[in-house]
Amino acid sequence: MMNFYKYQGTGNDFVMIDNRSGEWDNLTIEHIQKLCDRRFGIGADGLIKINTAEGVDFEVDYYNSDGSKSFCGNGARCSVAFAYFLEIFKDSKTIFTAIDGIHEAEIEGEIVKLKMSDVAGISHDGNDFVLNTGSPHYIQYVDNIENVDVFEKGKTIRNSENYVKEGINVNFVEKISDDQIFVRTYERGVEDETYSCGTGVTAAALTYLAKNQSDKIEVKTLGGNLKVYAEKKSESFVNIWLEGPAQQVFSGQTEI
Repeated sequence: MMNFYKYQGTGNDFVMIDNRSGEWDNLTIEHIQKLCDRRFGIGADGLIKINTAEGVDFEVDYYNSDGSKSFCGNGARCSVAFAYFLEIFKDSKTIFTAIDGIHEAEIEGEIVKLKMSDVAGISHDGNDFVLNTGSPHYIQYVDNIENVDVFEKGKTIRNSENYVKEGINVNFVEKISDDQIFVRTYERGVEDETYSCGTGVTAAALTYLAKNQSDKIEVKTLGGNLKVYAEKKSESFVNIWLEGPAQQVFSGQTEI
């Protein structure tokens, strides 16, 4: 029997496992796919194992619902909330490691603020943008975002010749006001639209901040609101922070 917890960050949901004992080191891709299945399992966009790690408070070991590995901004924020719940750290600040390196984070109530990796620059694909915020992202600005067929358009771009081999997350962005954008995301590994994507929100925000010479933007997603802060240095971005809610939904046991 496996003990698990379910967390969500702006509708991006995760199966969380305390694996500090190493009991679930050999969890297979098939196990992960079944646990994340919304009809035959617990149901989630991804699965996260909290592992021990030298020199930091913990490791975030993240898997998409298809079993592939990547970095996940909302998943990392939920991991911070879970680690705080487990009393892995007791102050408001923590340091952990993930697939893309070391991260800092802060927690206050249900709000988690996560420091993202620096971003070297933004590339162009025609009129659209491509950048990596821990995971690769494609950014396209649109009008009437609520009417965009995110699944079909996102799937087409994700599987296009330039991106089909490695895969890419596809984000559609609309400016709501000078201080807010609306982002909808088709996620690789989930192969569907999710309610929110932390690395996607960050990527979209950076393209907006680069154009508008600002250091903060609020981001609306289908699952709630987030904030992104960043400093632009030449073509790079540093001191990038993603802030928003991370909540425990329920806990239980399941047979593996």
